[in-house]
Amino acid sequence: MSAEDLPKKEANVLKGHEGAVLTARFNRDGNYCLSGGKDRTIRLWNPHRGIHIKTYKSHGREVRDVHVTSDNSKICSCGGDRQVFYWDVSTGRVIRKFRGHDSEVNAVKFNEYASVVVSAGYDRSLRAWDCRSHSTEPIQIIDTFLDSVMSVCLTKTEIIAGSVDGTVRTFDIRMGRELSDDLGQPVNCISLSNDGNCVLASCLDSTLRLLDRTTGELLQEYKGHTCKSFKMDCCLTNNDAHVIGGSEDGRVFFWDLVDASVVSSFRAHSSVVTSVSYHPKDNCMITASVDGSVRVWKA
Repeated sequence: MSAEDLPKKEANVLKGHEGAVLTARFNRDGNYCLSGGKDRTIRLWNPHRGIHIKTYKSHGREVRDVHVTSDNSKICSCGGDRQVFYWDVSTGRVIRKFRGHDSEVNAVKFNEYASVVVSAGYDRSLRAWDCRSHSTEPIQIIDTFLDSVMSVCLTKTEIIAGSVDGTVRTFDIRMGRELSDDLGQPVNCISLSNDGNCVLASCLDSTLRLLDRTTGELLQEYKGHTCKSFKMDCCLTNNDAHVIGGSEDGRVFFWDLVDASVVSSFRAHSSVVTSVSYHPKDNCMITASVDGSVRVWKA
């Protein structure tokens, strides 16, 4: 994919949130997206037609992250009210609230089978919750971090998390083993490459770092954007050719994965770009911002 094929043309603006949008995520097939923000709501959209489908209201504080199951039937979400919410997509009802974090919850992810939700908290812990059980207690707590846990990714056998303590930690669930890679800078977002071989970590020294997942070796660094005080997403394009990150000045950056050159950058929003999500198949992405909008970009 050449730089010309990158999604830089605005296709739609999704408006409805009042105040900052903190997260925007495509669903598994890329036909829909979810957003959450300061107004305490989650919104479901068809980004390609620019249509708002449904609003989910129950959070008592801002919504910081949201994830949808691969069959589109359930949503998990989290935020400032310290709870992890488990929703039914079609009815809009909350099936369960998982309580246990002592402070704000920064990130949530379903496992592959949508049977477990893993949450990352400001209380320095990761917690795993069984969606099928009626117990409100977590099935696992990982609290080896020295500071707020900002971001979490799951593979079939591992939980990977990034923390303000400067580490990216990998927990092998079957072996009960922990590996820690110290980046020396606060990590505010991590993302897996599509081939599963690398972890991309956004750090608060305005640098994205690419790590080899098996060795922990630092493969590359990406600079040019500003990321010093906000939680901002990073991701890779669906063919792993380019790295994408938002910037506090409202711009979005595309870097060449291999040589780390800035292939393109453009002003996407009038304020901080909090979230970037890339379409699983097409040259399309969504961005969210403190400016209150979610924007859809196509090539």
